[in-house]
Amino acid sequence: MDISNIIKNLHPLETKVLLRYGLNDELTAAKLQTELGYKAGHANQAFSWLAGKQLLAEVRRTPHTYFELSEFGRKVHDEGFVEEKIVSLLKEQGAKTLPEIAAALGIENKDVGSAFGALSKDGVLKLNGEKKAEYLGEPLPERISVAKNLIEKAVAAENATLDAADLSKSEIEVMATLTKKRGISETPFRTIERETVTYKLQQAFEKIAEALKSAGITGNEIGEITPTMLSSGEWKRGTFRAYNISVPPARIIPGRTNPYVQFLESVKDRLCSLGFEEFDGPLVETEFWNGDALFMPQFHAARDIHDVYRIKNPTHAKSIEEPYLGNVAAVHSDGGDTGSRGWNYQFDREFTKRLILRSQGTVLSAHQMHKAKIPGKYFGIVRCFRYDKVDATHLSDFYQTEGIILGKEVNLRTLLGMLEMFAVEVAGAEEVKYVPGYFPFTEPSIEVHIKHPKLGWFELGGSGIFRPEVTKPMGIPEDVHVAAWGIGIDRMALMALGLNDLRELFCEDIERVRLRRTSRS
Repeated sequence: MDISNIIKNLHPLETKVLLRYGLNDELTAAKLQTELGYKAGHANQAFSWLAGKQLLAEVRRTPHTYFELSEFGRKVHDEGFVEEKIVSLLKEQGAKTLPEIAAALGIENKDVGSAFGALSKDGVLKLNGEKKAEYLGEPLPERISVAKNLIEKAVAAENATLDAADLSKSEIEVMATLTKKRGISETPFRTIERETVTYKLQQAFEKIAEALKSAGITGNEIGEITPTMLSSGEWKRGTFRAYNISVPPARIIPGRTNPYVQFLESVKDRLCSLGFEEFDGPLVETEFWNGDALFMPQFHAARDIHDVYRIKNPTHAKSIEEPYLGNVAAVHSDGGDTGSRGWNYQFDREFTKRLILRSQGTVLSAHQMHKAKIPGKYFGIVRCFRYDKVDATHLSDFYQTEGIILGKEVNLRTLLGMLEMFAVEVAGAEEVKYVPGYFPFTEPSIEVHIKHPKLGWFELGGSGIFRPEVTKPMGIPEDVHVAAWGIGIDRMALMALGLNDLRELFCEDIERVRLRRTSRS
């Protein structure tokens, strides 16, 4: 045993224990609090450190039960038990029905019923022929006085807590009716189970204690100089703890923004700097805005129960805004006044009110069009939900950056310029390609793909020019074009943050998140 090294690494909390106690002393946290003035946390720290140095060992654990007075118990202390109130009322006013008692005392019917049931068993009350509670003249049962005495004891006790070991057998029996486990508020007491851990010093401590005494170490050495010590000169009269330069400094971890959140904010800042206005909306949407307003037929495969999450309660919205419901219904049925043939089916006005978790960010564009400025530019960072197999490039809930540009001069070149900005400047992709796509609400439709160094090519998102079947029902003039995109911002973050798996964006390992943040700094 390297005694000098152990002494050098002893904390004053440990030193005082080693110098104060011997092999036959049984040590508990309460003992150290009383005799050494330790706080409970300090006592447990000293035990833990000494046990780690094999100078102390646990000898037993003793369970204890305590009863803590609840807020309800304090109310009973101030106002009295329900049984007392009922008996007092019936003494003064005569027999009453239970609802009449509840109304007169301002007590819930269930509490009056429980109290009456107990008192009738005790022979204090009974129901007469008129179904009214009647006082029989007997005194309140002894349990009431015992219960009141227990509450009085708790009010006077430290921390309003009673030790089961200090209670008599009759008090314990009554307490069983007054308490439940912690978390139940409608009882006068809460039951708290605790353990007292007892320790003893081990033989090896004697050499350490002798060495401490020889070195003149008392545990009262100064470990930190305070402004008060400097001003009073107290530091001149004290002795100092040895300074161990081999001990690593405390790790300082400043608060930082999560790297993915920071990336999302950077996308918002860039779009706002380009003159875009941000829009937002609720997570729960109707089938109308999530699909019908986007010219997705109600029989479309993407609207099946296996592709969207439906809301259990309530299942449907009460109504859909007009004139948009009527306009969209007409477009789906026969094209309305858009020049289209529509989808040629009977539009279901009940189905369209069904509530779901939004499955695509484009729902916000549908909401925005009828109130948008022309010309105008809008975007949103939108959380979406879909049934999907989770893997490196797919999640069941994900973020999209959704946006629209409205104007008479808006065209496909406008859209391609925005897609290039997202792929190259925001995501940091070096290889980009545009692929023709199909979406019910855009024509032409374009998918943008980027190449990840490890995952290869994957789709970043879809885009296109909104069809007249989408814009006209929302009041957009015929000569105004609307370019729209829905980009998987999670996938952009893969490239921008140098990740290989979408699941790393939501990693619960704080050290990995810190490392990722540091690597980006």
